[in-house]
Amino acid sequence: MNEDPLKLSTVLENGDLRLEPLTEQHREVMREACAEDLAIWEIYAISYGPDHFDASFDGLLTNSTRLPLAVLVDGKVAGMTCWIDTDPMRKSSEIGNTYIRPKFRGGAVNGAMKHLLFAHGFACGLKRIQMTVDVRNERSQAACRKVGASFEGVIRNHMITWNGYERDSAVFSVVERDRERLGL
Repeated sequence: MNEDPLKLSTVLENGDLRLEPLTEQHREVMREACAEDLAIWEIYAISYGPDHFDASFDGLLTNSTRLPLAVLVDGKVAGMTCWIDTDPMRKSSEIGNTYIRPKFRGGAVNGAMKHLLFAHGFACGLKRIQMTVDVRNERSQAACRKVGASFEGVIRNHMITWNGYERDSAVFSVVERDRERLGL
C-alpha cells in the first residue's frame, strides 16, 4: 500500500458522486472505460489504451508517489483520478492521472469531483493543489479554469510521454486562500 501521511486516500461522497481508493477490483471496468476514447491517449502522459492498459494499471496501483481513486456516479465507474507527489513538508499535492468516460464529460462530474478533492485536501492540511495538463489538451485546460484553478504558466519540455512526445505542460493551482472564493 502507498504511504499516505496526510490521509488523502479515503472515500469521499457528495450526492451520487463517490470517490474511493482504486483497487484491483476496478481493473476490468476501468479497462472498458479507458477503451471508450482511444484518441485521448495520444495526448496523455501515460496510455491506458488496450495495448498498454495492464502495464499502466499495474504501475498505477504500485506507484508510491500516486494515490489513485475510482470515480463513481450512481455506483457506476465514471473514471479515475489521483493524488500525485504529495509532499507533507511543503503541504502540497497534485491532482492528475484523471480520466473521465466520455458520457460523463462536460457535465457536473469533474467540477464536483475536483471540489470534493480540494475541500478534502485542505482539510488534511494541504496549502497548495496543482494540476498539470498537456498544452495540446484544451478541454482539460478549460476544465481546470471552470473549477476555479488559476493558470500559472507553461513548463516547457516538462516530460516525455509514453509515446516519446516532448510535452509542454500548462500549470494550474488552487491554494488554501482560494477556499472562500471557491465556496470550500
